[in-house]
Amino acid sequence: MTQGNTHALNDVLDRLEGALEGEKVRIGEVVAAIGHSSFASLMLFFALMCTSPASAIPGLTTVTALVVFTLTAQLIAGRDSVWMPDFIMRHRMSTKTIGKGIAWLRKPVGFVEKFLKARLTFVFHRPWLWAPLILILCLTLFMPFMEIIPASGSVASAVIALFAAGLLTRDGVLALISLIALLAVPVAVWQVGFV
Repeated sequence: MTQGNTHALNDVLDRLEGALEGEKVRIGEVVAAIGHSSFASLMLFFALMCTSPASAIPGLTTVTALVVFTLTAQLIAGRDSVWMPDFIMRHRMSTKTIGKGIAWLRKPVGFVEKFLKARLTFVFHRPWLWAPLILILCLTLFMPFMEIIPASGSVASAVIALFAAGLLTRDGVLALISLIALLAVPVAVWQVGFV
């Protein structure tokens, strides 16, 4: 990702859309389409899909949690390229559902991109970067249980998407907003579950 790329989020959707062939697509094919060094792009894609109408698919929140946990752990460890367990890489998703999710995401992503720019980039350096990453890691451990609370998985995924978008575009302001939101997610999920 080139610093200052104001179309970085739509670029991720474009690459994914180009990889959709047949009735099903493997997560391994998604990783290959986005790139094995694109941690932020992969995190953004799965988090966004879990906030789109595709989130109605049973188990998508759990799959998203597994993928984001794996990516976040590797970012904390300082890896340069993405590694995923075979059982995740072989998991198949409906290309039709993903296509609908991408189409739905175009408008909100296009709107958000207008406000993104590289700023406060120090938050993406250690040790500052560890705070949101550790919070995301903890959040993913609870996401599978959110399957039983309607919309709670989408709330958690939206916050993860905020951070991933900030990381991808080097927008420190967005990353700080996501950090505050990460701290608020448990309260939000509690409210959603008991309204």
